Amino acid sequence: MPVELKPLPMDEAKEYWVTKVQMTASEFYALADVWKARAFTVSGIAEADVLAMIFESITKALDDGTSFEDWKASLSDVWENQGWTGVKAWRVDNIFRTNIQTAYATGRYKQMVAVRESRPYWQYSAVNDSRTRPTHAALHGKVYPADSEFWDTFYPPNGFRCRCSVKTLSERQVEQRGIEVGHGNGLGELIEPVDPVTGDKMPARPLMPDKGFETNCGKDGWEPDLSKYPANLRQPLEQRLAARKQS
Repeated sequence: MPVELKPLPMDEAKEYWVTKVQMTASEFYALADVWKARAFTVSGIAEADVLAMIFESITKALDDGTSFEDWKASLSDVWENQGWTGVKAWRVDNIFRTNIQTAYATGRYKQMVAVRESRPYWQYSAVNDSRTRPTHAALHGKVYPADSEFWDTFYPPNGFRCRCSVKTLSERQVEQRGIEVGHGNGLGELIEPVDPVTGDKMPARPLMPDKGFETNCGKDGWEPDLSKYPANLRQPLEQRLAARKQS
């Protein structure tokens, strides 16, 4: 099924994206998870010029609302050279989907924080189709306060190509709908996921995000403590953020 870019009218998503620091995969994976929201890499791409080409193409996709198919076609030579065609074409889909969704979610986070006083509750929303991961579907509809530690771990995306999102709710909406508000961080909560195809219950398991997605990209993207960042990430970030303030 073709992957289409969600509409991105948000300046916040693009504002966040252009400050990301490009680095090699080895540099990226050496970072603490909390710092990775500010970095960009593509596993398997070693050449700086090719990495920059992919980064700029995603920047353009954010600006223009480019579809996945058009974006993929614009870099067809890169994918051919990497051997990421045929059965390995999923890697190209993964690059596009994960990066676009992370930018969208980070921009959305900033918008939701701005209205947190009037809409103090956030609700997890999964797509709930046959491609939705059972553990992500188990989170659908859950509501926690906007400042809950739950969002430090489960703010989407919660895995590669995750399509989940978050909605804001007012106190009145929560009361009128009789919504139960969760507390705590949710980690380890025992859930019984449902198979999205058969509808059958699957074996119970503890609730956990996918490996490498245990942090809040929005919070890490907009509220970073740069003093704790390693120099190879902190210095270019400081330059990009300073340039953003001047523009």
